[in-house]
Amino acid sequence: MSFLDHVLQPPAYGWKTSNGTFIKPSNREIFKEFFARLNILQTRKNWLPLFSWVKVLIMAIFFVFFLIFFLNWWTILIAFVYGMVIMGTHGTIWHHRYCTHNAYTFSNKFWRLVTQHLTIQMIPEEIYVISHHVHHAKSDRPGDPYNAKGGFLYCFLADVNHQPIAKDLTEEDYEKVKLLMRHTGVPGNTYLAYKRWGSYVHPVRAITATLLNWAFWLGVFYLLGGNMLVCTVFGAAGFWAVGVRTFNYEGHGKGKDKQRIHTDFNKKDQSVNQLWPGIVAGEWHNNHHLFPRSARSGFKPFQIDFAWYYIFLLKKIGAISHYSDAKKEFYARFYIPYKQRSKIGK
Repeated sequence: MSFLDHVLQPPAYGWKTSNGTFIKPSNREIFKEFFARLNILQTRKNWLPLFSWVKVLIMAIFFVFFLIFFLNWWTILIAFVYGMVIMGTHGTIWHHRYCTHNAYTFSNKFWRLVTQHLTIQMIPEEIYVISHHVHHAKSDRPGDPYNAKGGFLYCFLADVNHQPIAKDLTEEDYEKVKLLMRHTGVPGNTYLAYKRWGSYVHPVRAITATLLNWAFWLGVFYLLGGNMLVCTVFGAAGFWAVGVRTFNYEGHGKGKDKQRIHTDFNKKDQSVNQLWPGIVAGEWHNNHHLFPRSARSGFKPFQIDFAWYYIFLLKKIGAISHYSDAKKEFYARFYIPYKQRSKIGK
């Protein structure tokens, strides 16, 4: 088996049958796996998925206070911009295009640190990065950690059920995990510490980094707008952290072929370009699957890409030394030939 075949911890219901067909678990099986993997009393190696969802629950408190005490048209607008646009765009900039695909290179560690903490921290890099490499290698096939063919819950609870790294990697395979994470600047465990905690990141480091990030942003937003702004933006961050877990189900056509001839040019999987995620987060998903290492995925004029605008700005001021941009290749290989075939067909 290749490294990506076994780097993730397989669910109890498995990825595929003995003849290689995809296993679609029942909702009951999915929930059983979910709560088993959150059980820190069973094994300390469950700490990272639990930590990830504890953060969501804490943000839910802010969201409730927002709804009860501070709900008005202005705070709704603030929550929308922060939760949908700022958090969504940052997820694309940091977790997706940099941490996973290394689509651009920072000039120094300062700008990497600034970009990492541009928003309230919610998603552990390790959970996102390693599993996303597997997703691209096995998109819409058995082993894809958020295979839309598994249904909504299969994708929504994937960060617990399917995305954590395996707990029994060899030292050689764990070194490969470290190589995939090295450029992110997130410090990794030694192999002995990995065997103890079942994760790339040590819990003390992860918890400390999150608390420092939260303390900084809580202070900033409190100074800018008091409890109203704190509850609004922290609640919005929690809302985004829940909503983003639905993206790959929608972004892969809910497990069905919903691609459009004039819009979706990558035919190797069922990824689709969607207007809403594209506008608010620069996530033109079919374009991204076509050129995963491109720092831009909004290729056409109407495909707004705020993540790309940030990357381009940082390149202009010298904070980024290099980026990959596949726009010209997209037009040369796919869009222009499509337009020419369309004219001939007429």
